[in-house]
Amino acid sequence: MSSQPPTSKPHTPGNDNQPAQHPGSHSHSAQGQSLEAALQQAGFYPRLVADVVDDALDGRDCVAHLVHLETHFDRAEVRRHITVLVLTEDMLVITHVDDQQLDDAGEQIVAQISTESVPVAQIRSVVLSYMYAQPQDYKATDPVREVSLSIAWSGGQRLEMGPASCGDPQCEADHGYSGTIAQEDILLRISAEADGLQAVQDAKLFARALRAVNTGSTAAASHTGQVLQPRPRMGVFGNRLSRGHQR
Repeated sequence: MSSQPPTSKPHTPGNDNQPAQHPGSHSHSAQGQSLEAALQQAGFYPRLVADVVDDALDGRDCVAHLVHLETHFDRAEVRRHITVLVLTEDMLVITHVDDQQLDDAGEQIVAQISTESVPVAQIRSVVLSYMYAQPQDYKATDPVREVSLSIAWSGGQRLEMGPASCGDPQCEADHGYSGTIAQEDILLRISAEADGLQAVQDAKLFARALRAVNTGSTAAASHTGQVLQPRPRMGVFGNRLSRGHQR
């Protein structure tokens, strides 16, 4: 998700660098790169992901996008998966792709793909959390170290629990458990150290565009050139797709 153009790489599974052009994928001057370039930069089956995203868009134009590639280390294995968020004037299209190796030699690989299309009128919450280093020395020019984008639309909740304490470091009594409940259907964390400063900026711009379209704000005009009218609220989905992109 860097602002630099994609460079040539040797061909490996999930690293197909042939350009893919699609009618629903347009450049955005406000963001660091176009959707096509972002998929190529990620290098995770870009042609396959681009075709699936284009099919899910069903002819709609892209208002803003966010491409997030994550790498996890599971003992001796390296696992990668990609999440692509594409915002249109009336839909949030979410595509998630994992791959799985079926043999020890790595010759048999399958890709597991899920797509979900959420009407923006059903989005209930857009939360953008910031992390700054050394806040006591903060200056207006300091970059954001990390952002977390949380979007909720179905009423799903995440519960985090941990042992409760009374504040006394010498106390050994059992105080039960305490926890927090967060409303979210999808959570993405974008780090400047891992993904680059432009990736963090793109995440902020995507969240701004999503809020604008969701509320019918005139701020969406900076992305679409149009003033969007507020939409009536509708019921929420009863079920969600199972995705593996939440940490």
